[in-house]
Amino acid sequence: MAPPRPEHTSAAVPGRPLASESLLLLASAIWGFAFVAQRVAMDHIGPFTFNAVRFALGSLPMLALIARARRRGNGGRAHLRAASAPAGSRPAEAPDRPPLRGLLLSGLAAGALLYGGASLQQLGIVHTTAGKAGFITGLYVIIVPILGLLWKMHPRPNVWAGAVLGIVGLFLLSVTEHFTIGLGDSLVLSGAFFWAGHVILVGWLIRRIDVGTLAFLQFTTCAVLSFLTALLVEDIRIDGIIAAAGPILYGGFISVGIAYTLQLIGQRRTPPSHAAVILGLEAVFAAVGGWAVLNETLSSRALAGCSLMLAGVIVSQLRLRRRAVAG
Repeated sequence: MAPPRPEHTSAAVPGRPLASESLLLLASAIWGFAFVAQRVAMDHIGPFTFNAVRFALGSLPMLALIARARRRGNGGRAHLRAASAPAGSRPAEAPDRPPLRGLLLSGLAAGALLYGGASLQQLGIVHTTAGKAGFITGLYVIIVPILGLLWKMHPRPNVWAGAVLGIVGLFLLSVTEHFTIGLGDSLVLSGAFFWAGHVILVGWLIRRIDVGTLAFLQFTTCAVLSFLTALLVEDIRIDGIIAAAGPILYGGFISVGIAYTLQLIGQRRTPPSHAAVILGLEAVFAAVGGWAVLNETLSSRALAGCSLMLAGVIVSQLRLRRRAVAG
């Protein structure tokens, strides 16, 4: 999976919705098939080595966003923040550039959460299938509003309905007849809470820091933390990195760098609820990729669980409008 995206936090602006939604669908497909690349890479290198190289590569395209924002000055920074502002809110005027210390602390905090989510997911993929990892990771979309209770933000009723569907789906997908859950699934599920925490933090930071700068700092932080961990627990071999070059390039440059940029562009003209549903299809692409490339199969029970989990994600994103009553 790519780094978590603040799906709930972009305000759509008038434009060409079909083209924008097509970009989001492409990003979703790229992220879904990234689970396959992550699984294949584990045949050659360790999880932390993979994440170190992957996020280092993924940080490079962000330099283009930073350069573009600086060329455009304050207008560029305001434009990037407006694209990521919460739905229904007015884009705040561009504040003064945060001090260097604030930028670094923000990048470190976001990168640390990203490191936790990516590490647990990558460790889990060693012990589970790409398809299952995709659906379990997708639960972070439901976890985000529930964690909002810590800040006294009460989720809408449809979020609770989506959570129930997600839990039942997870039970069918991962819990055995002996009421146990596999190591891989439990690691990926734990990672989903880090992804959710990351989304919440990024949703707050992107109103204060331009997207390119924040993305570069968090990707670099995650790469450094992953590299330091790999030095401690893995045998880093150049021949292994070369053997996994294809999955690394896909998982880093394409999945992290390019798809992240496509998401930023696509969400500018797509309603948040539509964007969340389209990006939720990532799990479906992960299952299709696992079946087509890795010959992974799911039982009828597991397929039912996947369907319920996907339904839960979609239901949690519905925004029902109340009709005004005259009189």
